[in-house]
Amino acid sequence: MMKQIYRITFLSFLLVLSSSILYSKTHPGLDELISSKFSSLKSKRIGYICNQTSRTAKGEFGPDVLVADKSFKLVAFFSPEHGFSGVRKAGVNSDSSQSYNGIPVYSLYGATRKPTKKMLADIDVLVFDMQDIGVRPYTFLSTMINAMEAAAENNVEFVVLDRPNPLGGERIEGNILDTSLKSFVGVIPIPYIH
Repeated sequence: MMKQIYRITFLSFLLVLSSSILYSKTHPGLDELISSKFSSLKSKRIGYICNQTSRTAKGEFGPDVLVADKSFKLVAFFSPEHGFSGVRKAGVNSDSSQSYNGIPVYSLYGATRKPTKKMLADIDVLVFDMQDIGVRPYTFLSTMINAMEAAAENNVEFVVLDRPNPLGGERIEGNILDTSLKSFVGVIPIPYIH
């Protein structure tokens, strides 16, 4: 009974969230990239940091959208905590070798949490495309920051495909992170709700 209630509640949440995205004037960055016909990526070699939340407003899976476009070369995928499909339990490191449509998937939640020089060797642009939840203790922010640093260190362009904040993006609440408590679930001194 409890599992059924959870499923209904979760499905209701997804319906409300997707409806608000579909009918708002705000569009995921992925949709904006598509509407530009991938102009900023033309003829470049791309690395795509993504997971199961990397979707268009219509629900199309971002990796499939990028694989289908031939105006650039998709070189690698990078996955955060919970993995490419989002099924790994919280806090479980993984270095398993994966590929998706013949393209390697590098874990950024295993032996390394930052793309290495070798991982970035054939990449011109590193694209970050994952849904955040609008609160500080969420590891996707840490993954983005680490990837930005790696891109800067290796002279790789970095693009963030922004997504609507599910909390509305208008509230700022809670304490600021004490930097002495910095960790992968709290990497920068921002309010709890940002």
